[in-house]
Amino acid sequence: MNTMGPLEVEPLASELSRIQQRSVVVGVVALALCLAGALAFHSMTDFLRSYLLGFLFWLGIALGCLAVLMLQHLTGGQWGLVIRRILESGAGTLPLTYVLVLPLVLGLHQLYDWSRPGEMPGGPVNQVYLNARFFLARMAFYFVSWFLLAHFLTKWSREQDETADLALLNRFQSLSGGGLVLYGLTITFASVDWVMSLEPHWASTIYGMLFMTEQALAALAFVIAVLMLLCRRKPLSDFVGPSHFHDLGTLMFAFIMLWAYVTFSQFLIIWSGNLLDEIPWYLRRFAGGWLWVALAIVLFHFGLPFLLLLQRTLKRNMQMIATVAVFLLAVRLVNLSWMILPAPTRNQAVGRFSWMDLAAPIGIGGIWIALFIRQLKSRPLLPLHDPRLQTASVQHE
Repeated sequence: MNTMGPLEVEPLASELSRIQQRSVVVGVVALALCLAGALAFHSMTDFLRSYLLGFLFWLGIALGCLAVLMLQHLTGGQWGLVIRRILESGAGTLPLTYVLVLPLVLGLHQLYDWSRPGEMPGGPVNQVYLNARFFLARMAFYFVSWFLLAHFLTKWSREQDETADLALLNRFQSLSGGGLVLYGLTITFASVDWVMSLEPHWASTIYGMLFMTEQALAALAFVIAVLMLLCRRKPLSDFVGPSHFHDLGTLMFAFIMLWAYVTFSQFLIIWSGNLLDEIPWYLRRFAGGWLWVALAIVLFHFGLPFLLLLQRTLKRNMQMIATVAVFLLAVRLVNLSWMILPAPTRNQAVGRFSWMDLAAPIGIGGIWIALFIRQLKSRPLLPLHDPRLQTASVQHE
């Protein structure tokens, strides 16, 4: 079995280093252009909306990696062994997001109307829940919780590489069981805080579930794309085969189905129930050009991937499944835009699209990808002493 050492000794390391350097440059330039444009055109609110979009997109991939990592530890499936390092590297970017969130904290009063003194939304529950101090305290709790989960899973993984201690498998499983529950609770409240509260008079009880499924789906799509780039190099070439892509594609298909079910359930309950406080949320997203975006999401986030991933041969074709994965990541950004950008502002009844809505995700993504590559290069690409790896050698079909 070829386990090989950290990626720095691999020829691939130089290629990844070049990508890493270019990602940093692209990220810094794109964010600088966004900030300069916001200051020049006095559109700081638009900048913050765009920044929130980019931040949540990349944070969602990091948190999705953490959730899928815990799912793999809990189930013990071999499908997760070949992607564990990718998942750990994705979750390892979480400390960066704590720095990237600072512009949103500094622009809190411009981004969220309810945070301004004297402008709390009506209702005793909203007035208690939606205030700046409590909002920031909850945010700190979310970040600490996610950091601790990622820290211990990565720390124990390093110990497993060094000591081959089989008792660590029980630790992985025990932490992952409770960790998934904690993840679900924190994501539910975080989605309410960061996105739903843009329109504080609107509410949905399955909003958190919607974000959880989207994050897992985005993480799987990202992992498949990265695995495709790495699988032809050792040591992964000795282990990764069509069956692994088939399993990951099937799991991605399951989350697409779950996303469609949750999304349609939310729409059906609100629309058929004629809920007067909730229906305007959809009316804003069915107005003007946003209606075409909504139809595109239905077609390309569910319809087309559903038909493609039904085909077993496609899921076993590495290039094709990776293409579908990259396509889903792009549609995920469009869907998140549809959820965030139409929210009303002080000057507009329906939010608008701006060039920063593309530049900000590119800027944040450049920095995020650079850190992801740094994390990936620092470890062996496979868990060295996991006993399940002995039976996971590839069958070339």
